[in-house]
Amino acid sequence: MQETVDKFLQMIEAERGFSGNTISAYRNDLVQFISYLQAPPDGDHLSPIEDWAALTGESLSIYMLHLREREYAASTVARKTAAIKSFCHFLTDKGVMRADPAANMASPKVDKYVPRSMTPDEIDRLLSEPGKGADASRPEAMRDFAMLETLYSTGMRVSELVALDLEDVDLEEGKVRCSGKAGRQRYVPLRGTAVGAVAQYLDAGRPTIALSEDHALFLNHRGSRLTRQGFWLILKSYAERAKIADITPHTLRHSFATHALNHGAELRDVQHILGHVSISTTQVYRRIAGDGVHGEAEEITVLADSLVDLN
Repeated sequence: MQETVDKFLQMIEAERGFSGNTISAYRNDLVQFISYLQAPPDGDHLSPIEDWAALTGESLSIYMLHLREREYAASTVARKTAAIKSFCHFLTDKGVMRADPAANMASPKVDKYVPRSMTPDEIDRLLSEPGKGADASRPEAMRDFAMLETLYSTGMRVSELVALDLEDVDLEEGKVRCSGKAGRQRYVPLRGTAVGAVAQYLDAGRPTIALSEDHALFLNHRGSRLTRQGFWLILKSYAERAKIADITPHTLRHSFATHALNHGAELRDVQHILGHVSISTTQVYRRIAGDGVHGEAEEITVLADSLVDLN
């Protein structure tokens, strides 16, 4: 795989006149891409790829989700995306692949990048979807409502959400133990509606779909741990039903942070809740705070008061 990358880099240097810095950056990006494909993390549920012909659009989507969760700057993700798209075009032109898996791969906007935050009305509509209609009593609907409430209530990453085990949740204290990057753990408070949603799921929903001794908090219909990709599909379905466009799991994280700051939470508290190592990462939310949001977001304000940080 590396040999093909070397040929691609030689081509863009000779035919397109890319600068040495760009060539070096592309090389690093594609080496990182190869390493990921050959040994993807267990939680990503992607089979190792040892041949470029086996690369698919789904593989690229999973990798892009992986990059988003590592919270690279938008400009960095844009460059990595450009490198992969250009390389895939090269593979297609050379006949390595019959169809270009990156043909529909979108690049993030980098100019004046501001995280997308949902409005309170959108939050209301999204959170109400699992409880609508005849499906509201289904265990999957209880699970989905509990997941959406937990994600918005805590601002955790979707990888942290699906990694939760039963023992990570303390409903009496109204908090959840979250394992973030580099094994750092933190306790994050849950707002009352999230506590109620998780309690209902544990009481009436999870026992119905639990087919084994799996300790995962959130289970799929087969009774095993729900994956990030599985949650993303669930979220997209509810977003479509609620007529909310341009939403990813990270949008709920952004919305939590923005709404918390709008309602008076301290930047340092939001930093701890989100699990950011540097406060500069959290400061971007100052740019979208101040719009005077109301409604569902109001209870977010008090969550920082009960934060117990384990970093």
